[in-house]
Amino acid sequence: MKTKAKKTTPEKDDARRPAPDAAEAASAEEAGAAKTATTTTEPPAQTGPRPVVAPPVTAQPAADERLLRVMADLDNLRKRTLRERTEAYRQGQADLLRALLSVLDHLDLALAAATADDAPNAVVDGFRIAAEELAGVLGRFGLTPVDAAGQAFDPHRHEAISMMATADVPEGHVARQVRRGYRLGDKLLRPAQVIVASGPSAAAAEGPDRNQAASDDKG
Repeated sequence: MKTKAKKTTPEKDDARRPAPDAAEAASAEEAGAAKTATTTTEPPAQTGPRPVVAPPVTAQPAADERLLRVMADLDNLRKRTLRERTEAYRQGQADLLRALLSVLDHLDLALAAATADDAPNAVVDGFRIAAEELAGVLGRFGLTPVDAAGQAFDPHRHEAISMMATADVPEGHVARQVRRGYRLGDKLLRPAQVIVASGPSAAAAEGPDRNQAASDDKG
């Protein structure tokens, strides 16, 4: 009678194997720890001079240059704005004073007419006080009169409206001032309207010789 071989499973084989003793387990653990220490050990420090490492390049100089450019633009804008505001103020002031000059001209003409017509003193004094008061107000804003009577004609300061023959004023000089000129600061606000002398007339130039000849003809 044949005997059947008993089948064995891996679990049973492992159970039959003798368990490793404590000495072998300890030696295996020490070997693993030694291997781990060997792989994680840092390399020895260098004893020689350390290499010089250049600092990283930054964009600070470019940023400073942009900041200086922006500050310069802002300064130029401030100066331009101040200049434009000053010019606008001066232009507005000149326009206002130029408009008020016509009022002063009419007061001067009224004063001259009242004086020539022997108007009552109260009327003459009233025109004179009004004219002086307005001239004083305009003067506080930098307006100054420019009298041209008797001066050499200057087209940059005078406006010639006609010429007249006279022996009392040299030729090319102002024989009479029709309207006074004015300056605003160092700028001419309005030129003076004048009549320019053209020299003595032909009859006056011939003088006593012509008069003597006329008397001889009569005789």
